[in-house]
Amino acid sequence: MSSGLLYGLYERRLQRELRGMPVPQHVAVILDGNRRWAKAIGSPASEGHRAGAGKMIEFLDWAEEVGVCLVTLWMLSTENLSRDESELAELLEIIASAVETLGKTGRWKLRVVGDLRLVESEYASRLSAVEEATCDIDGMEVNVAVGYGGRHELVDAVRELLLQADGEGTSVAELAESLTDADITEHLYTRGQPDPDLVIRTSGEQRLSGFMLWQSAHSEFYFCDTYWPDFRRVDFLRALRSYGQRERRMGK
Repeated sequence: MSSGLLYGLYERRLQRELRGMPVPQHVAVILDGNRRWAKAIGSPASEGHRAGAGKMIEFLDWAEEVGVCLVTLWMLSTENLSRDESELAELLEIIASAVETLGKTGRWKLRVVGDLRLVESEYASRLSAVEEATCDIDGMEVNVAVGYGGRHELVDAVRELLLQADGEGTSVAELAESLTDADITEHLYTRGQPDPDLVIRTSGEQRLSGFMLWQSAHSEFYFCDTYWPDFRRVDFLRALRSYGQRERRMGK
């Protein structure tokens, strides 16, 4: 029996197992392993980034098929911004082009989550333009996390909260007295959106690396050994099966 046939049989078995299981409404993905994928085949890092960018539409198709409402894709961290200048410029071009391609499909409502002030203005403008062009699309929401770091996001949220209080004439003491977790949530990059039900990280690393620190307090985590460019539909279905088999206590 050919490997392709076995793969198809296994995929159909996974689909049967998923029937009746809960579907995560928000799936967040740490797209990890692009550079190691490229190194493994003797190619420059840019080839890995391009292969990873090309995987995104496939993944969004799979997510849409099963009924996911919101996907967050972590494409560039604040730490990535310290990479070699030439590699970073190439990576930003790949990211901007990939996001523009997503926007041209006309299928998804795109939102940039991250601090675009940290990104070169040319690329920040291109990303913002896609966000604006897709804001009225009635489809699955897709967050593209660029210039994103969980600690940086929390600092930004607290800064915004303090500036808002100052503008309203509220003292620091008054703010401290009334402050709730909802106040912080309302100033995150993802404000107005549900927290991720499922966080997937590819490449075998088993850590969040600062991704959605606040939002993932009650998320389920799934770590996959496959590098992101090699991530397959069966890998996604396995992640959904793992999620569906868990009892979500939400901290209770």
